[in-house]
Amino acid sequence: MPEGCKIMIATRAKYHLGQVVRHRKHPFRGVVFDVDPQFANTEEWYQAIPEDSRPRKEQPFYHLLAENDQSYYVAYVSEQNLVADYSGEPVEHPDIPEMFGPFEDGAYPLHFHLN
Repeated sequence: MPEGCKIMIATRAKYHLGQVVRHRKHPFRGVVFDVDPQFANTEEWYQAIPEDSRPRKEQPFYHLLAENDQSYYVAYVSEQNLVADYSGEPVEHPDIPEMFGPFEDGAYPLHFHLN
């Protein structure tokens, strides 16, 4: 292999934009609005996670419009900590209408903007 070449690891996201997911360990759910093929947040954010539950960086990470019983927020979650939500219940995050169409068949369709 020529010097300076890097091997790219192909990652395939398990969840798609508009899909409703929930956290495997914590009581929140959300709608996927962006996916990073591997960890792309700050090292400070990563180090703030307790070492015994810190996820691998070499996996997809999902940006979620998230909700729990108390609030709405944006979450950044590793694929290993998510599961699909088949409850059929919509997510009530107030920013959803800016990115997605109405909830249907357990997911949110993307809005397409033509410039």
